[in-house]
Amino acid sequence: MDKKYTIKDIANMAGVSKGTVDRVLHKRGKVSPAALEKINEVLKVIDYEPNLIARNLKNNKIYRICVLLPDPKIDSYWLPCVNGIQDAVKEYKAYNVNITIHYFNPESKKSFINTNDVVVKIAPEAVLIAPLFHKETLEAVKQYDELNIMVNTFNNQVESDTIKSFVGQDLYKSGRVAASLMNLILEDGHIAIVHIDESLKNAVHMQEKEKGFRNYFDEKKLTNFSLTTLKLKHANVESKFLNFTEEHPNLKGIFITTSKAYEIASILAEQKNKKIALIGYDLVEKNVSFLNQGLVHFLIHQNQKRQAYLGVSTLVEHFLYSKEIPETVLLPIDIINVENAGFYIS
Repeated sequence: MDKKYTIKDIANMAGVSKGTVDRVLHKRGKVSPAALEKINEVLKVIDYEPNLIARNLKNNKIYRICVLLPDPKIDSYWLPCVNGIQDAVKEYKAYNVNITIHYFNPESKKSFINTNDVVVKIAPEAVLIAPLFHKETLEAVKQYDELNIMVNTFNNQVESDTIKSFVGQDLYKSGRVAASLMNLILEDGHIAIVHIDESLKNAVHMQEKEKGFRNYFDEKKLTNFSLTTLKLKHANVESKFLNFTEEHPNLKGIFITTSKAYEIASILAEQKNKKIALIGYDLVEKNVSFLNQGLVHFLIHQNQKRQAYLGVSTLVEHFLYSKEIPETVLLPIDIINVENAGFYIS
């Protein structure tokens, strides 16, 4: 079968920008002789037909894509997502796409519902959601489907036949990775699986991480370890955690399923006599600080900026070039320690 080359394909092959290819193909604007020569060489190799890309572009229609994102002013974990979305906006600004971000409070189901109501009124062609609230996301997805609005998700996976695509990590396997790291650090002892701020019952991403973590110890038959689940809310994290450590004086390891490992690390920093292995998620500034201090042993990097960018760009390229949207785009599970953290922080 003959491959249908897009502007992006030709740009990558020629080593130039998509804008430069666009100007050559449509004979508009100035292009350097060197760039023109590179593009023409590629066009000869692929036996380019002048109307091939044009056939994949929809005439003059503006495609609206709304991104439902937790407010990074409330939870800084989501700030890189804004940067990823803005990268996509810049990349496709010359095309007929309108990409907007709609923020909701990550601690409020009502805020999530209200933000979805706003987006419904806009009636976009597609929606990209960070589905923090499982039940409410399923209800929103059903509403979008009835209105023939395409839905993609990123960061957290939600099982639904009407969701077109998911971009993120295999959270179950990331939990197993965390368990294998803990097993490298410790020979035995009591380990706490800590969920902070979110309702575990309605947060599939935390459930999947815990399932993976526990499965590793079960599968390996590591009976010299005991595991306990601890749920903490922001208002009483310190008091409840300190009570937990008093009740479990043999605590040797802690696995935090969210980006808030720093909340536990800051408490342990005051407990000079406690040596506890700590594994969490994400390169938020406070986590990296405690990683550098040696209070956090490992962080699992979820690359949320890349997730958001891919979530948007796959939708854009579907509308512009009729590219098929992959059902799942899984990113690598990156293990960060104090030695390599600097390579991941821009």
